[in-house]
Amino acid sequence: MRQKLLWISSAAAVLALGFGGGYLARGPAEVSEAELLIRSARVLWGLTLTTPQLQLMTEDLKDNLKAYAAIRRESIPNDLLPALEFHPRGAAPPVPAAAAPPTGRRFTRPTNIEELAFRPVTELAELVRTRQVTSMELTEMYLARLKRHDAQLHCVVTLTETLAREQARRADAEIAAGRWRGPLHGIPYGAKDLLAVPGYPTTWGTTPYRDQVLADTATVVRRLEEAGAVLVAKLTLGELAWGDVWFGGQTRNPWNLKEGSSGSSAGSAAATAAGLVGFAIGTETWGSIVSPCTRCGVTGLRPTFGRVSRAGAMALSWSMDKIGPIARSADDCAVILDAIRGPDGLDPTVTDAPYRIPARRPLDRLRFGYLKPLFEGDYPARANNAASLATLRRLGARLEPVELPPGPVDALAFILSAEAAAAFDELTRSGGLDRMARQTRDAWPNVFRSARFIPAVEYIQANRLRTRLIADTNALFERVDVLVAPAFEGDTLLRTNLTGHPCVVVPDGLDAKGAPTSITFIGRLFDESTVLAAAAAFQAGGRFEGRRPPGF
Repeated sequence: MRQKLLWISSAAAVLALGFGGGYLARGPAEVSEAELLIRSARVLWGLTLTTPQLQLMTEDLKDNLKAYAAIRRESIPNDLLPALEFHPRGAAPPVPAAAAPPTGRRFTRPTNIEELAFRPVTELAELVRTRQVTSMELTEMYLARLKRHDAQLHCVVTLTETLAREQARRADAEIAAGRWRGPLHGIPYGAKDLLAVPGYPTTWGTTPYRDQVLADTATVVRRLEEAGAVLVAKLTLGELAWGDVWFGGQTRNPWNLKEGSSGSSAGSAAATAAGLVGFAIGTETWGSIVSPCTRCGVTGLRPTFGRVSRAGAMALSWSMDKIGPIARSADDCAVILDAIRGPDGLDPTVTDAPYRIPARRPLDRLRFGYLKPLFEGDYPARANNAASLATLRRLGARLEPVELPPGPVDALAFILSAEAAAAFDELTRSGGLDRMARQTRDAWPNVFRSARFIPAVEYIQANRLRTRLIADTNALFERVDVLVAPAFEGDTLLRTNLTGHPCVVVPDGLDAKGAPTSITFIGRLFDESTVLAAAAAFQAGGRFEGRRPPGF
């Protein structure tokens, strides 16, 4: 068996890898030897080949190798999109209800400004608008907290102090002159360090790009600047957006400093949970907002694929990457999404779909589905999730048990692996992967190398099944407005990342060990307004309101 695997590996190296060693380097004279190896490699393809068929193939494979070599001589930057674009399709998005302020409350400045560290954006915005608090005061308070607590959390890659003070001074001057831009004006925030900010490193969390400085401004960063927000820090991410380990160590969970904050939006979630920023920006390809928000006990929104431009963000998977806010409430996420959404002429996948900050909506007017079998399983968050369902019922929600349509969801996961390997092809072939911190099976170096063995035919077939998965999931949302699910049970997380449906993750308590747990609200394509309204109503029920990690 070991010899057979070696044959398969060697053949696949000839056909797919071409790293510069072995058969590719020695030229076409030895392609005949590849015939023997192809006989073993056919096991990977599930094909039966006759000798004449194999001989015909080898000539084409020689031509393919020449084509690969020609392509590799070209410079292909990470931000160059493929000509093939992914667009999840569904029914026309509904026109949202008219916007309304999340709350009519008036807020008063506390005696100690640091008491504002954990207040939601909706409250900070009112204090700044009424000039009870200045943007500069908030900015200096959050910068001081970032410096004080980063030694515990390892959540900061770069403080953007000079830029932050410039933006805060501008915000205060504009507000004093009566030019209030909206609820993010003067509010300090942090950005995951895969978003480009001129003049500062954009490290993507890994040593090979540690000194990288990009000239462009990510669209999300630019739009937040236009909204008047103040960037105080570039926050950590697991290397190339996986996990919570980066070149500076492991980002810690504020609730338990002995464990990581999960990833890959590790720093964004940890800093928000610890009251080091007013809000943060994260990204998700497969759980990178949901997972750290769950671990750190904060609220996150993964918008519909195509809602927010990825221009200026590190590309990992062109058909799965999404950018969204991490904050202290669904109301906060709603106003942040309003600032960052929409086409920019740079990311062709972005759809100009309607969106309004959601009005408060009685839950008995929404159709809720819940994945009953998943809630009945044996998992750590079960008790809190059951209590959350009870809270929803108490608030008037009628929960209908539903089932997700069948399909080989887990089998489609290699779509991400194939796209990520293409995004970092040059890093793989140059040997740069060896400089990354994590070198385990479940880390990018191994995945990038292994993904070279994925046939193009299988990648396309998987995406054809993905089309069916999207249609089947859309059909479910003809029966319900909001789907309630545990964060990690079943295949819901991967499924909705493949289909592009939006998700709000909300903390719903602490487990027996004192660790936060969460519940998720999933909506139809481009209907973030409804799913955010449902999550906000749930949070108003008070299951996690006011809780903060000890020591911060």
